[in-house]
Amino acid sequence: MRIDVIFDTVCPWCYIGKHRFERALALRPDVRAEIRWRPFLLNPEMPAAGLDRQIYLERKFGSTYRIQRIHGAAQQAGDADGITFNFDAIKRTPNSINSHRLIHFAADSTPQANLVESIFQAYFVHGEDIGDIPVLRRLAESCGLSGQEVEDFLRSEAGISAIETENARFHRLGVSGVPCYILDDRYAVAGAQEPDMLARLLDIAQGTELETASR
Repeated sequence: MRIDVIFDTVCPWCYIGKHRFERALALRPDVRAEIRWRPFLLNPEMPAAGLDRQIYLERKFGSTYRIQRIHGAAQQAGDADGITFNFDAIKRTPNSINSHRLIHFAADSTPQANLVESIFQAYFVHGEDIGDIPVLRRLAESCGLSGQEVEDFLRSEAGISAIETENARFHRLGVSGVPCYILDDRYAVAGAQEPDMLARLLDIAQGTELETASR
């Protein structure tokens, strides 16, 4: 079964969704899944160097009260899924293109899920700037990639247009929020759904696969 996970590395609900989806897969050990991590840019106009976190939050969400409510909801959900969000540690909201480029660059060399987890953790738990090339190089090295190859790639223009093209394609397909999961190009669900619900979707998709194979 092919599963496309459409997400952004600066989306806290995508981090929560990753953990919940992994729990759903654990509930269905017979499902053989090929997971492909697909880029979605929540802030396509973000400057390359990112933006001061407080300025970004105020522009996007407005009042301090609303920001606290949004962070509080994510923290509560994260606690239940083993994620300790540390929003106060984040000083800049980065442009996420470089992190997506790295994930795609690593597709044939290392389990993408491990790298995605490292990037999420660096940003949401440790407050690191995941748009910064030295930070991404270090995260790549921790996952077994060549740091120099990663840095050379990220300092070039390679992969930028591919990320922008994929992002535009998912917007054209009607994806308006992430995470979004597409199973075998037939079934889709958006949002950080609970594992039981995701497991039922896996059942439906697998049932269709088996029915098709038996014809």
